[in-house]
Amino acid sequence: MTETILAHEPMLRLGVFLGVLVAMAVWELAAPRRRQNIPRVIRWTNNLALVVVDTLVLRLSFPILAVGLALIAEEHGWGLFNALDVPLWLAVLVSILLLDLTIYLQHVIFHAVPALWRLHRMHHADLEIDVTTGLRFHPVEILLSMVIKLAAVAALGAPAVAVLIFEVLLNATAMFNHANIRLPAGVDRALRLFVVTPDMHRVHHSVIPAETNSNFGFNLPWWDRLLGTYRAQPKGGHEGMTIGIEQFRTPRDLWLDRMLVQPLRGTASGGALHSERDIKK
Repeated sequence: MTETILAHEPMLRLGVFLGVLVAMAVWELAAPRRRQNIPRVIRWTNNLALVVVDTLVLRLSFPILAVGLALIAEEHGWGLFNALDVPLWLAVLVSILLLDLTIYLQHVIFHAVPALWRLHRMHHADLEIDVTTGLRFHPVEILLSMVIKLAAVAALGAPAVAVLIFEVLLNATAMFNHANIRLPAGVDRALRLFVVTPDMHRVHHSVIPAETNSNFGFNLPWWDRLLGTYRAQPKGGHEGMTIGIEQFRTPRDLWLDRMLVQPLRGTASGGALHSERDIKK
């Protein structure tokens, strides 16, 4: 079964990606959480164009990606789980959990280190938040993220099927928790015990620095709760909160060319090492 899944990896990734993207887009139209004032045609065309750029840069920069490295590690006996005699199901489960923790810690670091925040803030500079925001990352951040992921996969000796499941889940949940969709309050409270919900993650996209620097999880919500970065609700409420960061607030900043050069513009304020007073200077 594992061999079958890995053999169909590209189609599986593409199918889940398109399925979740379309499902969230339809849901946003049917039951939006917030009113959006910027035309979708501006944001969607540029955010999705960025996905194309990211994919090309990633494929041209790395001869092998995470699943391929996991197969090589297994062949050569590299990493923790290739050195331990543990059941496959346990290696898969623990690998997924530890890879998710790695992404959480990476996210915190990209907020805390000014040079990395310059890259990551492009994700936060979207003036609305919806399913395409979950795909909006600077190409250099994508490359650095892949380096970190490859190092984690090699160190863990994570089974290839675990890496594939993790990457598919992470991509799907990132689109889900950025989506502008309305969930009943009770459903949201129950879901956020197991997965990061749109209301939980939307707090992270608030213009208020204390809220921007909270709720770092993309997939599992437990790390924020365990490590003290969880914030239940935004101060201004979900309908009243302002999305984005203070520095880039014009529709022109949403265009692809401006997004790509954004790390070179302005100061690095707004990350976890800066106060609200610093942002307003």
